[in-house]
Amino acid sequence: MPHTETPGTGAAPRTRLRWWTELPLIVLVYACYSAGRLLVRGDVTDAVDHGLAILRVEKALHLNAEHPLNRLFTREAWLGVPADFWYASLHYLVTPLVLIWIFRSRAVHYRAARTWLMTSTFIGLIGFTLLPTCPPRLLDAGHGFVDTMAYYSSYGWWGGEASAPRGLGGMTNQYAAMPSLHVGWSLWCGVLLWRYGRTRTAKAAGVLYPLVTTVVVMGTANHYFLDAVAGAAVMGTGLLLTPYVLRAADRGRTAVAAWSVTRTAPVTRAPGGAGAPVVSGGCQTSPGERFPRQREERSPAPAGPDASPADAGDGAPAPAR
Repeated sequence: MPHTETPGTGAAPRTRLRWWTELPLIVLVYACYSAGRLLVRGDVTDAVDHGLAILRVEKALHLNAEHPLNRLFTREAWLGVPADFWYASLHYLVTPLVLIWIFRSRAVHYRAARTWLMTSTFIGLIGFTLLPTCPPRLLDAGHGFVDTMAYYSSYGWWGGEASAPRGLGGMTNQYAAMPSLHVGWSLWCGVLLWRYGRTRTAKAAGVLYPLVTTVVVMGTANHYFLDAVAGAAVMGTGLLLTPYVLRAADRGRTAVAAWSVTRTAPVTRAPGGAGAPVVSGGCQTSPGERFPRQREERSPAPAGPDASPADAGDGAPAPAR
């Protein structure tokens, strides 16, 4: 039965994973994710309608924390500028660093952690496809939001188009707001830091990082509160699906290995090109079978004074008495 892992188990993987195979895999998955975001930009009108619908639901549920946070970040540059740096940078830095840390110091848990992250990311891409959503900062100014990334753009490398560097705004999908993978990835980092970190600092960072990220995405007007909730739900779904993805990967690896062995196995042939050995010109016998009247050939035993007729061989005269 193939060996599988689930998040949090202590079972070692069947084979040791190598960085030179893991790195291309991760780069390929992220490239597919980025390309997918660009290809599913969706209709702007639908995205605005979805954003306004989320805002109405939040107001009805008294969950509208975006407005007060956004006003605070806009009024106080000492909060707004670091928040913009946080939003534009940390998910590119912290997520890979945590992945490398797990790979190097918690290798037994790495495969499950990596699969959880990748599975959740692809689920998020499905969300971007089915529900393109206009973030608060792109709504009409009458809704009361300020794009802090554009407001403080002179402080950083980003322009007025999300967290993309200046001049590269066209390389990102600004309507991929639901779910918030900034929050989802930070939650992934937080769970791993809390569970596998050995110091109080690591565990504290595991709690603070996703909480601060949630505040930042709302205060910078990049996401709604429900986007953050959806990001956490995506990570939870990915965690539940991870054991099944691992088992499917193991079955696929086993099938490919079996096919490869079958294709490369040498074919044993008899000398002269015959496909199978031939016994007695076409007559094959099972081991130990004798032809009719066949006798065993034995070397004659030396006759001694006590030899019996049976010992002397067939047809030998009996000794005189």
